[in-house]
Amino acid sequence: MDQVKYHSTQNENIGLIQASYQRFTFRKHFHLDFHIGLITKGQQKFYSQGTSHTVGKGQVVIMPPDELHDGSSMYSNGYQVRIFSIDPRWFSELAELNSGSDQVQFRQLIISNPTLFQHMIRLHQALGTHNLSQLAKDCLPYEGFEFLFRHYGTIQPKGTVPLGNQSISTLKDYLMENLAQPVKLEELSQLCELSPAQFQRHFKAKVGLTPYAWLSRLRLEYGFKLLKSGVSGTEVAHQIGFYDQAHFSKAFKASYGISPSKI
Repeated sequence: MDQVKYHSTQNENIGLIQASYQRFTFRKHFHLDFHIGLITKGQQKFYSQGTSHTVGKGQVVIMPPDELHDGSSMYSNGYQVRIFSIDPRWFSELAELNSGSDQVQFRQLIISNPTLFQHMIRLHQALGTHNLSQLAKDCLPYEGFEFLFRHYGTIQPKGTVPLGNQSISTLKDYLMENLAQPVKLEELSQLCELSPAQFQRHFKAKVGLTPYAWLSRLRLEYGFKLLKSGVSGTEVAHQIGFYDQAHFSKAFKASYGISPSKI
């Protein structure tokens, strides 16, 4: 049986997920945040970075922001996972980045390190409890993720993926500022100085999704953040450009396996 629980922490940049998946399948998607998954039972299969992967109990998966991937259970008995959702800006603070042209990355997609795994499990459990002092809750993330970054993290220049006379990142910024607007293909193609056919073809080749599917995911990801901040589902649907709350709820559940009211 599929069960998903989302938890906020004292740090608004860090969210927690505890889930058991059996039948639910994640279609191709991406996140705006880092997702660090800890497989606690069973095996998951997913496709990312041009390769099919299998990950099982005791392994850590680090999925960077904007990385296209899918996910499902390897076997019929399902798998269980604990996940950290972390704003990239928080990792930049941890790494003491002073340049906006650099970013935190990790050298491995899948990590098999029992010591690290148990360390991260204890951190996930601690951040989800209410029996800690405020200072402990403030300090634990820095202590816990510093261990991960020290052993597997790196600092690299931000890459640029060109699209016409723009880049994917500038296009993303433009769409994030216009999530509630009825964006047209011609509008985006003119922004990049491409024909609509060229834009559609080049975008799909470089991103792996159609412009429409990409925009839909951006809307849902931002909607998720709004829900976690306490904004009502009706207002979220309005702010991210859905026709009404019913359409938003249907799309949200299909993508995350849970209704917006459960966040």
